[in-house]
This record gives sequence, C-alpha cells and structure tokens, in this order.
Amino acid sequence: MLRLVLAGLAGLPGLLACSSHEPLTGDDYQATRYSQMQDAAPLQPLGPDTVADAVPRADPILAVGNKSPYVVNGVTYEILENYRGYREQGIASWYGSKFHGHETSNGEIFDVYAPSAAHKTLPIPSYARVTNLENGRSVVVRVNDRGPFHEERLIDLSYAAAVKLGFMEQGTAPVEVAVLDIAGVDDLRDAPGSHYRYLQLGAFAAEGSARRLQSELQAFLQVPVFVNEVDASGARLFRVRVGPMADASQMQLVQQQLSDGGYASGQPLP
Repeated sequence: MLRLVLAGLAGLPGLLACSSHEPLTGDDYQATRYSQMQDAAPLQPLGPDTVADAVPRADPILAVGNKSPYVVNGVTYEILENYRGYREQGIASWYGSKFHGHETSNGEIFDVYAPSAAHKTLPIPSYARVTNLENGRSVVVRVNDRGPFHEERLIDLSYAAAVKLGFMEQGTAPVEVAVLDIAGVDDLRDAPGSHYRYLQLGAFAAEGSARRLQSELQAFLQVPVFVNEVDASGARLFRVRVGPMADASQMQLVQQQLSDGGYASGQPLP
C-alpha cells in the first residue's frame, strides 16, 4: 500500500487515488477550483461494512449533465439514449477528497462517503450495480458525474464505493457495471425548459442541524436533498438544498409539498 503526504496540503495523509476523473483544462483552472493539487483518500477512513448501497429513486433525467455529444481532451462522447439493460465489463478507478464538496456534472455535491460514480456515457442520474470481478463484492451507486476520461477505464467510483468493493488500496479493479431499471423515470432531456433549478431551505452553522433537515425532507420529497458545505467569510456553513428540478412546474409542486409538510417554500436558485 502506497502511503504519502501530499505536498501543499498541510500534512494531509492518504492514499493517492487512481482517477482520470476530470478533463485536463490547465494548471490555473485546477488551482482555482480545487484546494488540493492531487487526489487522495479522506482523513476519516471507512470500513466496507459501513458503506450502504445507494437507494434508487425515480429521479427525472434532465438536460443538465447530459449534453450530447461532448468533447474532452479531443475525444467525442455521446450519452446513451437507450441505456436500459446496459451491462459492461472494464476497469474501475476511484476519486476522493480533492473533489469532496464540489459540484458533480448535474450540480449535485460530491461526497466521498456516499456511493456514487462517474461514467462517460450513462445518463445522469442513473443507478447501477457495480461488481468487483476479482472478489465478487458489489455496490449500488448513483451515477451523477462524468468521467473517467481515460480510454482504458470504464467507471470512476467514489472513495466509499471503492472501499465497499475492496480495491481502494490498489486503486483500480476489473468490474462489471449493470444499470438498474427504475420504474417511473421520466426522460426529460429534450423537454423545453429542462435546465436545473434548486430550492435552498436553510443555512446552518452546525452540520447536525443541516443533516436533520436533510433527512426530514428526503423522507417525503422525490427530488434529491443535499447538504452543501461552504466557507462564508471564514466561517463554515451547511446549506440544505433541494433539486435539481425539471422545470417551473416541478418546482411549484415541490414548494407545495414543502408547504403541506409544514416547511418554508425555500429560496429559488438557478
């Protein structure tokens, strides 16, 4: 196992991730977007038994995150129109703390401790069961990001998913990716006004308060509810947001559901 101290990270220890997750867009871009120059495992380790499967939901597939075709490093990719029944074998890698707290390709917030994944051509969001062909372990992940941009790799998993599959230390593993067929998913990629919209339900100094609200809201809302950690003038804030939503009609529906549940209707965000 390769252990290292990453330069410039105030002594942050961890395993070097084997990800080709993001496009190569220049050192200036990397330095301004990410506080870490190299990816690594997070400070708080996980055990495989503590990682739960992602829970599939019938989230709509929107235009955001699903631009097709798109080009990265001179290679053109097309998002699959017919993805049901998708099953493929290839090499998985993982990505970690460098991307923690940053937006994924559809505007959700990447969490190294959540079972998620990046894929070059599957619609976002979708759900897949990933099986490690070396040890038979499997995990259900939510595909909400793009990558890995390396021709020899099929899927980029979150740190948590890699721990569940037992290949976090070696960095890559042969896997099978099988898409789950979720009933009731609306494909709105070509629908007018299918850009994403969010509602912010609160900003908290205590992460526990934000997580409690997230749990309460997710219990009755069908759209994702997530917590976004930000630095506000030197102080940490934990913002609870709902979305993305397909259009104004869905936003109005969610606001009505919030009102019926005794919550504020939220602050609309682009």
